[in-house]
Amino acid sequence: MFTSTLIIILILILSLLTFTTLSDQQQQPMTDVCIIGSGIGGSSVAHFLRQYSPTTTVSRIRIFERHSVVGGRMATVTIAGDTFEAGASILHPKNYHALNFTHMLNLKVNGPSASESSISLGIWDGENFLFKTIDSGSKSQVVQYFVSLMNSIRMLFRYGVSLLKMNNFVEVTVDNFLRYYESKESRPVFSNVEDMLKWADLYNLTTQTLEEELLGLKFSPLLIQELITVITRINYCQSVKISGLAGAVSLAGSGGDLWSVEGGNWQMAAGLINQSDVTLHLQEEISSVTNVGGFYELNSTNGNSYTCQITVVATPLDELTTQFTPQVYIPERKLQHTHATFVRGCLNPAYFGLNSVSDIPELVGTIESDNLPFTCISVLKEHSANDFTYKLFSRQSLTDALLDQIFSIRNETMRINWGAYPHYHAPEEFAPFILDDMHLYYVNAFENAASTMETSAVAAENIARLILSRLASEQPLGSYRLKSSTSDSNLQHPEL
Repeated sequence: MFTSTLIIILILILSLLTFTTLSDQQQQPMTDVCIIGSGIGGSSVAHFLRQYSPTTTVSRIRIFERHSVVGGRMATVTIAGDTFEAGASILHPKNYHALNFTHMLNLKVNGPSASESSISLGIWDGENFLFKTIDSGSKSQVVQYFVSLMNSIRMLFRYGVSLLKMNNFVEVTVDNFLRYYESKESRPVFSNVEDMLKWADLYNLTTQTLEEELLGLKFSPLLIQELITVITRINYCQSVKISGLAGAVSLAGSGGDLWSVEGGNWQMAAGLINQSDVTLHLQEEISSVTNVGGFYELNSTNGNSYTCQITVVATPLDELTTQFTPQVYIPERKLQHTHATFVRGCLNPAYFGLNSVSDIPELVGTIESDNLPFTCISVLKEHSANDFTYKLFSRQSLTDALLDQIFSIRNETMRINWGAYPHYHAPEEFAPFILDDMHLYYVNAFENAASTMETSAVAAENIARLILSRLASEQPLGSYRLKSSTSDSNLQHPEL
């Protein structure tokens, strides 16, 4: 009798404990997140939400992509069987989020080869080459080293100590940016872009143009007009009138040890999505986002409707046709369109006033002039003496008639019009990270500071933390505690 009573009591206790556990789980709030855009920003938000939050916090993450592939402005093209980056192409050796993504996803890295590091450069004004580096044509690393040394000396004679100042300017900016990789315990969650920039001592660079910043630092006007203009026209398709921070980031993207992901940078976005337990909706464009009180209703051009407690916009709103109710307000901003033209063929040396194709530099940069139809031409691959694959950047589409002047042979041509990055100016205005008084977030607000794959990942990481911290403030029991992450508090900083 005693034994039977004891068993009954034990069963009742176990039942009570089980009921309590189930009740707690039912009371634990579950949150659906909808992300518009599958580029590095949207995929990084999904990754960091999963990394930082308890598994019971975010029940489902949906990502909507209007195109048939993920990656956003990371994309590749295939020319005659060879694959090349068509959009966001290069990464800095201190882009630590991108480095960690590639290691985590077991992606292979394309580092600079010896031949790429000694690429010949010419600065073209539309009629003449103002400056050309020496090109030995030798594959010997010893010869390339001495040729590179000679070119450095020649550039130092032309531009003076301002070249050294330029390196220091970039290093200071990069060092300040590295603060965004500090542990979460020492790094605040930022609710607006201005505070995020001020915390890293980067905000002042957005208040004046790159030209004003460099002239204030006593840079050589010739260096600004030539080499620095070439760099900003290549990386942002804009002049030195861009903001100082965007300009500094552009200069950082012209240094050594730049890298990319073998097979295409878009694989970072694809890998992050695959590892983040995401429901992916390809070829589904969101036509409207409506705040219906407590959650958002998203309607797509496919005729589908979805509800989410949290909505993240991870694509530029500037040219987006999505309707928001209530209407959202952001500072007026134009996107800088960059036309990428890929040509398999051979340049016409006569167009550049030269006698031979071998006399044309592998990278032709240009100064700021209304008479120049392109910002740069670069050799992507040499197939034979008169057969190359080239990439051209321009602010307008290049017509066939113009291309027939620039090229003596043109076997294959491919054009892509990118709404690539903001049209920068100073002082910059910033859209809010939080677009309403609930949970509508905007990753691309940070793009007005600088637009790169890494800055998108940095902004996305902050957005993920912002979402979780705001959810935590709505839960008095603290059910939305941010999960500590070993990889976040002790980020790997491998050098290539």
